[in-house]
Amino acid sequence: MLSFFKKSDKTADESPEQAPGWAARLRQGLTKTRDNLGKQISGLLGGGKIDDELYEELETALLSADVGVSATQHLLDDLKNRVKRDRLEDAAQLKAALRDGLEALLVPLEAPLDISAHRPYVIMLAGVNGAGKTTTIGKLAKHFQAQGKSVLLAAGDTFRAAAREQLAVWGERNNVTVITQEGSDSAAVIFDAIHAARARGIDIVLADTAGRLPTQLHLMEELKKIKRVIAKAEPDAPHEIMLVLDANTGQNAIAQVKSFDDALQVTGLVLTKLDGTAKGGVIAAIAKTRPIPVRFIGVGEQIDDLRPFVAREFAEALFE
Repeated sequence: MLSFFKKSDKTADESPEQAPGWAARLRQGLTKTRDNLGKQISGLLGGGKIDDELYEELETALLSADVGVSATQHLLDDLKNRVKRDRLEDAAQLKAALRDGLEALLVPLEAPLDISAHRPYVIMLAGVNGAGKTTTIGKLAKHFQAQGKSVLLAAGDTFRAAAREQLAVWGERNNVTVITQEGSDSAAVIFDAIHAARARGIDIVLADTAGRLPTQLHLMEELKKIKRVIAKAEPDAPHEIMLVLDANTGQNAIAQVKSFDDALQVTGLVLTKLDGTAKGGVIAAIAKTRPIPVRFIGVGEQIDDLRPFVAREFAEALFE
């Protein structure tokens, strides 16, 4: 039976773009990674001679922040080239050079989501258990509303007992409708949600799915089925397949990206919980090994703590 958690008449909160202090919140959210990486590097680069020993210590610091072997080597090679090109002689000058090298590595990941080509624009979210998909959906709804877009949520996580209720709470907070269905599968719920969105002239459909591990092959096959059913409901959809990653998983996030991308052809990433981990350097590993655009990063629990990824902001917050 099809059910609607209808939106309330409450006014949406101030848009995240209008809320002050994002740079400060980003810096605060990256505290653990900065303590793990930035402060180590600041100590190493406080002065003195540029030599092989210094580069070895930098390598250890980068690896400790889950930057990964490939990205670490890339950053060190780039740093050595900058030292030679710019004739840097003092280790204190290396910090800015390393920051610029990290920014250059991350720039290809900076690709804001363009939702203008389709209406409804269907975004399918996937990820492992506990990555933060449902919370991300709530924050995304607020983000799109701040752009003047209407949003509909599809409660496609039919496995987790509290999933529908959790999504309903987010729907109430954001003043949007949530479509759910008892005793049916995820694909059917999302199929009906897309038809409802089209009938109502809704701009964006955010489709939740149940968390699953890449090793659960039958559940990965179910994701492929959901993708096929969405295409039947709306031509060319899903328009965005968004993988939600918990930054706490560090290098394991690379394996998740590979597995979900192989199964679904992921078009965008969301990196959550950066405020709770010292492993935020994994974003560099993603840039080097599987450079799928990072659409958003999350640095806190507040509804406006999810923002579009900007390489310069990230690099500067990490090395301040």
